[in-house]
Amino acid sequence: MSTRTLVTGGTGFIGSAIVKRLVAEGFAVKSLDNDSRGSREALAEVRDKVELVEGDIRNPDLVKKAARGVEAVVHLAFINGTEFFYQKPELVLDVAVRGMLNVLDACRENGIKELILASSSEVYQTPTKVPTDESVPLVVPDVLNPRYSYGGGKIISELLAINYGRKDFKRVLIFRPHNVYGPRMGHEHVLPQFILRALKAIQETPAGPVPFPIQGDGSQTRSFIHIDDFVEGFMCLLKKGEHLNIYNIGNPEEIAIKDVARQVVAYFGREAKVVPQEAPPGGTPRRCPDISKLKKLGFKPRISFAQGLPSIAAWYKAHAAMNQTV
Repeated sequence: MSTRTLVTGGTGFIGSAIVKRLVAEGFAVKSLDNDSRGSREALAEVRDKVELVEGDIRNPDLVKKAARGVEAVVHLAFINGTEFFYQKPELVLDVAVRGMLNVLDACRENGIKELILASSSEVYQTPTKVPTDESVPLVVPDVLNPRYSYGGGKIISELLAINYGRKDFKRVLIFRPHNVYGPRMGHEHVLPQFILRALKAIQETPAGPVPFPIQGDGSQTRSFIHIDDFVEGFMCLLKKGEHLNIYNIGNPEEIAIKDVARQVVAYFGREAKVVPQEAPPGGTPRRCPDISKLKKLGFKPRISFAQGLPSIAAWYKAHAAMNQTV
């Protein structure tokens, strides 16, 4: 395990959590990010211990320069958020593919032999097996659906990492996060959107059940992992993960979206009246990770959804009142 590490996407939600943990573990850390979705404020508590490089992962010279002097790269610089998949699919793919190629070239030029790639549960799309282990086939069901720009970019990145990794690296690891949540995660994800929607609906409905529209009938499920648990899982694979292996990081607690809506509204002391609406094409009906591989490395999620919800709900309530972005 190398200790001089470059984290691409290091000011983002997941990236900043990883950077702070690496610093706490004694790593010398560089962060490369253009701060398009993250913020340097996320690293304020370790600012004097992290070398910050500002720039675009699609700039090959910048990436090569940022990678000088490090022994490992943790690559997280992608465009996430379901809204972006539909609205800017060409940008999602451009950042994914050019960014991955630039990271590989930078590693090879600088003699870096360790690469840890952030993939996604989106690579499974509608998996053939739930809970889903790492051997389930990766699928792009419809190239005409812009939603799959993200999953497709991640699949390409995995292929590049694995196949370059066979000859140019001593250790390549891939992790697939499953619905990581927590404060400062952005606005383009289901939990922040539900929280802000609940606050608005409660304000508009002073008494009685709170109308709460959702996409689909709410029977679709997700498995959410709190950012604190996620970081523990990441450190397990960083310390013990084996070359050319892939690891799900998630919490196998599966929750229906309609129950997520009810719990969010209940947190604010009200009852939700879930209102089903048409769902956009491409969503998967169930998502739940099999984390047996990561458990063998010593990982065990400790924070249930009910335990983790207050941290994110309170944060977004506080920042919604100030009309702040994250």
